[in-house]
Amino acid sequence: MKSKNLSENILRSVKSKGFKYIDLPSVIEANHIVQRSGENFRKFIFSFIDQNGRELCLRPDLTIASCLRYLENNLKGKEKIFYSGQAYRKSQNKKESIIRDQVGFEIIGSKDEKNDDKEIINTSLKSLQNIKYTSGTLTIGNVEIFNLLISKLDIPKRWKLRLSRHFWREKYFNDLLKRLETNSDVDPTIVEIDKKRYFKMLNEDLSKVVAGRSINEILKRFDNKIRDPRGASKGKNVSKIIKDFLQIKCPINKAANELNKFFKKNKINLVVDQKYFPILNNKISKLNVIFSTSFGRQLEYYTGMVFKIDIKHKSKNRNIINGGRYDGLISDLGSKNQVAAVGAALNLKY
Repeated sequence: MKSKNLSENILRSVKSKGFKYIDLPSVIEANHIVQRSGENFRKFIFSFIDQNGRELCLRPDLTIASCLRYLENNLKGKEKIFYSGQAYRKSQNKKESIIRDQVGFEIIGSKDEKNDDKEIINTSLKSLQNIKYTSGTLTIGNVEIFNLLISKLDIPKRWKLRLSRHFWREKYFNDLLKRLETNSDVDPTIVEIDKKRYFKMLNEDLSKVVAGRSINEILKRFDNKIRDPRGASKGKNVSKIIKDFLQIKCPINKAANELNKFFKKNKINLVVDQKYFPILNNKISKLNVIFSTSFGRQLEYYTGMVFKIDIKHKSKNRNIINGGRYDGLISDLGSKNQVAAVGAALNLKY
């Protein structure tokens, strides 16, 4: 099937599910992308300076362009939208195209999280009916479960924040686990310097502000660092729990059982119901459905359910659809309130 016909058929199938078509700008302000994804992401975007001195860039991601539209137009309430077009991103892989033809669909501003998650996956499955393939896999993960696990671990708050914040940066995350195992983040010399600063500040005006924080706030932080009871043995145990958690991979109907068995074994006060997952069947059409705790590390803005669909087409395995929940993205882009959002993008060049 030619790409144009394929795109039109997919757009029709998405529209039939009650989504409204919208146009998205091809050019957006670069700072929106850089602030959200970090300076390291700058090397992947095509940017330029306009006549007013603003740095603009070709949209590297349709989801961010859609969320900016919702924010900048001061939209409220639920929207079911879909769009199509090209995203432009540089790649370190010379064989990979810098232009990505995509169809995307989203539910924004709705409070019916579980049903919305199911609807996005079901819309993805319906779109897939327009594509020829012999077999495939629907992989489901959940970033929220990982963050809940981290919140229950016996480690300092600063470590919980680090591990949650850098879950998507796999290499750096693994380096953090090594540091946790060896206690290498606690330098005895620095601790002694902190102690001296701590005792000196005790005699100062606690309301005095230094670098945007009061002396009282600084003292509390020093106190937490100095009294940090974590030892190397405790760090090794916590690191092992995290590594074992990220090894869980099973058919979707066993997900709750495997997770609860893991939580019980490690004395983690968490319980997951099988109904928590948007799909309960291990097989949908030609797709095997699996759950993986390590999946969901592709994009920093995912906050809950994540999924991908890989298919076998002409004897080759291809990633065709990616999606998930990103409840924090619109607030990260500038909204005063958090706006629930879930969506998916289908890659037309597979």
